[in-house]
Amino acid sequence: MQIRDLGTVEYRSAWKIQEEAHAAVLAGGEEQLLLVEHPPVITLGRRPGLMAHILASSEELRRREVQVIESDRGGDITFHGPGQLVVYPIIRLADHKLSVSAYVHGLEEIIIAYLNDLGVEAFTDPQAVGVWVRSPGGISGAPSKVAAIGVRIRRGVSLHGLALNVSTDMSYFNLIIPCGLENRQVTSIARLFPQNPPAISDVKQKLTQRMIEYFSK
Repeated sequence: MQIRDLGTVEYRSAWKIQEEAHAAVLAGGEEQLLLVEHPPVITLGRRPGLMAHILASSEELRRREVQVIESDRGGDITFHGPGQLVVYPIIRLADHKLSVSAYVHGLEEIIIAYLNDLGVEAFTDPQAVGVWVRSPGGISGAPSKVAAIGVRIRRGVSLHGLALNVSTDMSYFNLIIPCGLENRQVTSIARLFPQNPPAISDVKQKLTQRMIEYFSK
């Protein structure tokens, strides 16, 4: 599996790289993990009516230099920005004997295993795809979402993937209803470790290792 750290790349440019990688993997090439951070961008899944989940005015989005892009992934609305690790696995699901549902749950398992390595108790919510934690300072101990997942499978090969909030400026999430879930909180690894948060380079290395282990089963 080829690991490609793209650094910081604008969303549409990274999407094009995904499409090129998808074509190569579909043709029998080596599977790929694309690691990236994006400049501030709100992305919407394929469901209709998701623009209603943007709370900010056009003027505020322009002031904060946040793009809005309609994607072809599954899922609802989310934010990507600096300090958030986005991973796009470009893999052949059949090679790993995975259904679409099992693949999505596998991404959740990978993130949970990594967070457990940090000593963080993380879990899933049967009503909402993604990974959740108990965040210090959260409202009434309610869980907070630390990672979002949205994928597309085309001709048996995956596109899009996961977004893990590492040191993200969480104020950007006030611009939207994250994942379309009202009254649900979002958090980051930096909020879980305010005194000594892990560097995003360290998160990349260790989460990638967890992904390689999972897909090598």
